[in-house]
Amino acid sequence: MSATATAGDLAGLAAADLLADRLEAIARGFRKVAFASSLGAEDMVITDAILRVGLPIEIFTLETGRLHRETLDVVGRIKARYGYDVTLVRPDTAAVDAYVRQHGANAFYESVDLRKACCRIRKVEPLARALAGKDAWITGLRRSQSTTRTDLALREDDAVHGIPKFNPLADWSEPEVWAYIRERDVPYNVLHDRGYPSIGCEPCTRAIKPGEDIRAGRWWWEQADSKECGLHVAPDGTLQRAGAQTS
Repeated sequence: MSATATAGDLAGLAAADLLADRLEAIARGFRKVAFASSLGAEDMVITDAILRVGLPIEIFTLETGRLHRETLDVVGRIKARYGYDVTLVRPDTAAVDAYVRQHGANAFYESVDLRKACCRIRKVEPLARALAGKDAWITGLRRSQSTTRTDLALREDDAVHGIPKFNPLADWSEPEVWAYIRERDVPYNVLHDRGYPSIGCEPCTRAIKPGEDIRAGRWWWEQADSKECGLHVAPDGTLQRAGAQTS
């Protein structure tokens, strides 16, 4: 460490070391672990931490069929940088076709129920397939991302999939995420530079305006308290919180 290192630099290194420790502990504690990456900034931090030391954690992404080209480009950049092939998990074609025939390709704009139905087909069911046979899974969720995530724990008991779920960046701030990316020159989605702090499917994501919440561009036509796709929702409709641990 340089003698001129700032307090921020030291704090960033401490956060990075703590993340590495958390991921290594997960890998030691569970035989089959998967990381569900959205290919966003937080997920690229975790990807770098996993691949930098070669942890035995599978990385997959839900290729919904409606992602931005720039998002899919990140898969190739991961391959070029780390030599790792991210697994692409796609929705059931018949289910997608049936939804489109019955409701239309962009019916999710019409109601929250139709939007959530689309998410179930393109994201929730593929996630269930991806996690089948796994002993634990990891996400890039943070508490400060959304009003629905303020009590997010580092570890939760996932009642839907029956395995532990880890959120190793739960207590990170957005500046810490970007400090990690800059310090280690981690590849990231170029849409972040175009006003997209949170990126989902192309028709459901827009750039945010100055002063808006970082999740304002996701499902922007809905109320803030409905902005979850179902990936992190318990059987009672609330976010996963059963057996939550804060440390």
